[in-house]
Amino acid sequence: MVRQISEVKKEEFDVSSLTVGVKCALTDTTSGLTANPAVGYAMDLIIKKGGTVIFGETPEIIGAEHILAKRTVNEEVKKKLFEIVRNTENRVKTIGVDIRGANPSPGNIKAGITTIEEKSLGAILKGGTSPIKGVLKYGEKVNGKGLFIMNGPGRTHEALTGLVASGAVIVVMPTGGGSPSGSTLAPTLKVTGNPRTYEKLPEYIDVNVSSVLEGTESIEEAGERVYNEILKVASGKKTKIESLGCGATAIYTLWSHL
Repeated sequence: MVRQISEVKKEEFDVSSLTVGVKCALTDTTSGLTANPAVGYAMDLIIKKGGTVIFGETPEIIGAEHILAKRTVNEEVKKKLFEIVRNTENRVKTIGVDIRGANPSPGNIKAGITTIEEKSLGAILKGGTSPIKGVLKYGEKVNGKGLFIMNGPGRTHEALTGLVASGAVIVVMPTGGGSPSGSTLAPTLKVTGNPRTYEKLPEYIDVNVSSVLEGTESIEEAGERVYNEILKVASGKKTKIESLGCGATAIYTLWSHL
């Protein structure tokens, strides 16, 4: 496959040909204020240009599903959305755990997140504000244009693999704490809105939007920068995590038993 790909010549494509996955990692108090809404604005721009966006992490929808439901295009999509949230909660309860008590994670709590609802309200911003066209199974191939939700885990590498399997050719990852994780299957573009994270981990972060927190840039302006960086990566620019050769591939193996 590598030999065959080496013979492929670059061609120009419209943004409408682009499918982008989005997944947040190491959420902190800046995530819902800066990076996630800036990334969400960039996702809206891609959709306005005719492109496709996939976001998932069902555990991080819990507590905010009613807000997303208002944006579904029809009753069938709304029903599927509530169904994946309900099934995720029930599956966790079978092992004697209340996901609303286990999430946010210890790392999230240390970073200032207080409840699963607070985490979810910030997490859903990364998908933008466009109408939700459909709900995909884990790794299900997307069919159509616009915004889709993929039912999948919050764990980074399994989530990234599912997004790529569903059709994402680039994954955008807003991160508060500076997660070094990435996919080996598609470029992973890191965005942070935490100035301390960028200062400590500049080798991992592609776009720093902490200017929003500092009041020197609007979310829309930061989102434009994220959007432009996505286009550069789509045109061949390597992301920082890709240049370092970091990343992993993992499959959500529990899915086949559901």
